[in-house]
Amino acid sequence: MSKRFWAIFKARNLEFFRDRSSLGWNLLFPLLLVIGFAFIFSGDGRAEYKIGLLGDTPEQSRFFTLEHVQYVDYQDSALAQRKLQQHSLDLLVEPSSKTYWVNQSSPKGYFAEQLLIGDLPDYQREVLDGREIRYLDWVLPGILGMNMMFSCLFGVGYVIVRYRKSSVLKRLKATPLHAAEFLTAQVLSRLFIVLVISGGVFIACDWMFDFYMLGSYLDLLIVAALGATAMIALGLLMASRSHSEELTGGLLNLVSWPMMMLSGVWFSLEGAPAAMQTFAQFLPLTQLVSAARAIMTDGATLADVQQQIWIMLAMTFIFLGLGAWLFRWEGDGR
Repeated sequence: MSKRFWAIFKARNLEFFRDRSSLGWNLLFPLLLVIGFAFIFSGDGRAEYKIGLLGDTPEQSRFFTLEHVQYVDYQDSALAQRKLQQHSLDLLVEPSSKTYWVNQSSPKGYFAEQLLIGDLPDYQREVLDGREIRYLDWVLPGILGMNMMFSCLFGVGYVIVRYRKSSVLKRLKATPLHAAEFLTAQVLSRLFIVLVISGGVFIACDWMFDFYMLGSYLDLLIVAALGATAMIALGLLMASRSHSEELTGGLLNLVSWPMMMLSGVWFSLEGAPAAMQTFAQFLPLTQLVSAARAIMTDGATLADVQQQIWIMLAMTFIFLGLGAWLFRWEGDGR
């Protein structure tokens, strides 16, 4: 190979290994990821089935002591049935009346029902009334929210770093433009792009699959805009100082991975450890998915999801405020 190739090869390696922050992060992040997954999925393994129990402690039976099954206690029958309808539960059992409810569109619910019938054949079967919510209907808000998350975080973070490395920000610094004005413009620009793209995807998928939608489309749009704004502000905060794309990528992964796993995108955190559920509440994607899912599957209004709205607004102002305070037109704290 030519000397030019080896010169470029050597220069790029030296550039990476001399960047101590990037090198340290590339070593530290996988370790943190493994530790996080070990904590999340600690124990004898994640439960294969999630069964809701209504009322008092169930009778002594092998079915209520099965391994790889997570049992969640409920006192509110309406809430428990709604969880079953939304695929947060695979089966709902009321031992006192020897009755169980099943969602016929749930594959895991079918197998959980067979386990119950095999041990408790005298239990009476009940099927949920009304239109059943498919898993596709339940998971849609999470998928769209996750797609918005990546677009908001990486679409903004890498742009700011690239501007800083190419001295675009250095030239802007010489103008009367303030950091808060620049960041606000970045937020609104990315918000417009994210809403247009996500809206187009939602409309196309809705046309093809006829999603379950009980709430208002306007309410859903408002919630999506608030959630996207919070995540854009978070992306700006992550890129407020760094001039290294590797380090910024690591920081963005640091905030995106927990959101992807703990925000209820793919599975419900119902019955998860309290500490994990509490931590998930501090993630903007959790608030977005929770509010969007309530609007779509429960017919909730903005008043019903005002807690999530206030949290997303608070996150936006905190992230933007910190981002403007920490922002540097040039790297290395200048």
